[in-house]
Amino acid sequence: MHAVPDTPAGRGCYEPAYLSLYQSGILAERVHLAREALRCCRLCGWQCGIDRNLSVGPCRVGIDLAVSTAYLHQGEERPLSQGAGSGAIFFTLCELRCQYCQTFRWNIQGKGAAIITERCAQLMLELQDKGASNINLVTPTHVLPQVLESVVIAAERGLHLPLVWNSAGYDSLDALRLLDGIVDIYLPDCKYGNSELARRLSGIPDYAEVNRQALREMARQVGPLCTDSQGKAQRGLVVRHLVLPGYMQNTEEVLRWIASEMGRDVYLSLMDQYVPAYRAWANPNLNRTISRGEFLQAYQLARALGFKSLDASSVRFDQDIEGEW
Repeated sequence: MHAVPDTPAGRGCYEPAYLSLYQSGILAERVHLAREALRCCRLCGWQCGIDRNLSVGPCRVGIDLAVSTAYLHQGEERPLSQGAGSGAIFFTLCELRCQYCQTFRWNIQGKGAAIITERCAQLMLELQDKGASNINLVTPTHVLPQVLESVVIAAERGLHLPLVWNSAGYDSLDALRLLDGIVDIYLPDCKYGNSELARRLSGIPDYAEVNRQALREMARQVGPLCTDSQGKAQRGLVVRHLVLPGYMQNTEEVLRWIASEMGRDVYLSLMDQYVPAYRAWANPNLNRTISRGEFLQAYQLARALGFKSLDASSVRFDQDIEGEW
């Protein structure tokens, strides 16, 4: 993790990337391009090519925008939650079908309220007024055009916080090119080390291939995570991996790939929050929580691989995992 240089930006006056694009008119142009992209949608790894103005793709979303909840999230990674919390906006539905989806009521069942982009912009501003350290867009890939339109409206009304793109990591290169220069912090999942496991557990093809090219592009755009003098994330990449019970080989494949291909400067977040949910009860590996030993094994591997910025503080176990070292 890197500190922002000792400049006005480094003292809490960081100007988010999207503001210069807003002022130049490029942000509005990106919204137009994103809206046009819905005519033959290739925003996620499905590359479905469906005209979402007329129908829905694998994400089950057309042109409507729906939000499940929005609040100051104090349970995100430390650089994101530093201060009053991360201003999280959770969008309904998702391009994945994870058997163990931890937020299945929102992302699988689609529970939430349909809103217009003006209301989404207002949510961003309300979170900013409450002291949010950033605007955290959760599962936004399938509604990228609507989200960008909301950002334009919010920027016009005074939004000035860093934007966090919190995705499942199944973003297409087409989507990421639209986001280049807009997103300050990428927060993708790196769920699987191979696509066959992704097909079995999340019902999607080619996850590993799509995810790896997405992570490389995200890293190219924003680089390593940078924080201000208070430890708040300003710009960069944070990669998440949820440790699944009974699939330690998958965790090893993921961590070794990140270390070898992305480098050990990547801010790695190892997550222990897994609990059986949705259809996990039917899978003998997934129908239990992870054990302390499993999480410690994952943590020790990450340490052995040399990750310099490792967020692995346990939220479930009595002792902070880092206390083992």
